[in-house]
Amino acid sequence: MHPTRKAAVTAAALLVMATASGCESGAGAAASHRSSAKPGCPTALSRAKQAVKKAEAVNAPWRGPTTGPKAVHGKSVVYIAQTLTNPGVAGVARGVQEAAKIVGWQARTLNGEGTPEGLRAAFKRALRLKPDGIVISGFDPGVAAEEVKKANSEGIPLIGWHAAPAPGPSKDPQLFSNITSRVEDVAKISADWIIARSNGRAGVVLFTDATVPFAKRKSDLIKKELATCSGTKLLSYTNMPIPQVNRRSIGEVRSLLSRFGRKWTYSAAINDLYFQHAAPALRAAGKDGAGAPFNIGAGDGDPSAFQRVNGKEFQAATVPEPLSEQGWQIVDEFNRAFSDAPESGYVAPVHIATAANSGGALSWDSEGYRQAYRKIWGD
Repeated sequence: MHPTRKAAVTAAALLVMATASGCESGAGAAASHRSSAKPGCPTALSRAKQAVKKAEAVNAPWRGPTTGPKAVHGKSVVYIAQTLTNPGVAGVARGVQEAAKIVGWQARTLNGEGTPEGLRAAFKRALRLKPDGIVISGFDPGVAAEEVKKANSEGIPLIGWHAAPAPGPSKDPQLFSNITSRVEDVAKISADWIIARSNGRAGVVLFTDATVPFAKRKSDLIKKELATCSGTKLLSYTNMPIPQVNRRSIGEVRSLLSRFGRKWTYSAAINDLYFQHAAPALRAAGKDGAGAPFNIGAGDGDPSAFQRVNGKEFQAATVPEPLSEQGWQIVDEFNRAFSDAPESGYVAPVHIATAANSGGALSWDSEGYRQAYRKIWGD
């Protein structure tokens, strides 16, 4: 077992002992912040607690592909990042670079700078490089529709990361595969965590980026699941595009604190980045990093998010994407495309990371994915 997994198992064992003594999952100093009133939604609460318990399990053996074509050498791929200030996008880029090196490919990352103009410029540059494959990472391909059409006409396989609503192949836009966990699962478990942890009574602020269809759909699904519990109240549905989070967060948080005060007990965001920038405002307002509002990021589980979760610094949980693992999956999917093989069909399972089950780790990936892919590629 990986050392971080072993530490997580130990932490989980201690948590079970604490539960037997009358504490809830994630207990400790924060336990006093939970409502002692009767839950506002007994049926939804019971269902949410079962789902959260399963998602917090720490052992994650590899359930991805174990067969596929041997590595085709000498290829080149270009990774177009929506913005490298998005830690999830940057984390997957690093995974692509690492895996490409293993199979002897050239991998180049271009930064779209988070604007439609920047993304189109990056895509045009990618096409000029005449790569064998292009990754569309973290943005709607419709932003660069003409460039996507040109890549399709030139027979360049396109693979998305969070570029379409669902995992797997896409006809419109034409993608060989889109790598992502199922947004329905991520959204549901994020809302369920709030329902379960608050015992069915929470005042919630939900942060989204309505400029990205994938992100907007995720937050809409979180909102829908929160509504299954009558005791969970959505106080604010705040649209803050990711490229603007850095400059807008402090003002938005101050405004929310002014409007809702202690009624604001929980937050969910479509990306952990929101809490990185919300933390200074919460700290300035005298909030306790381990106290309310208890924040959960519904993606992407980058190292800084894990640091906040582990240190109980204004983020209590994250629903991490296995960022490095997904970078390796992108390379494997390209290899299948280059070999005229179908895409793998693999979708990573949903997981919740907290201070109680992370074992101090700074990422979440299934165990053995590197070994599995290297065996497939014949490395």
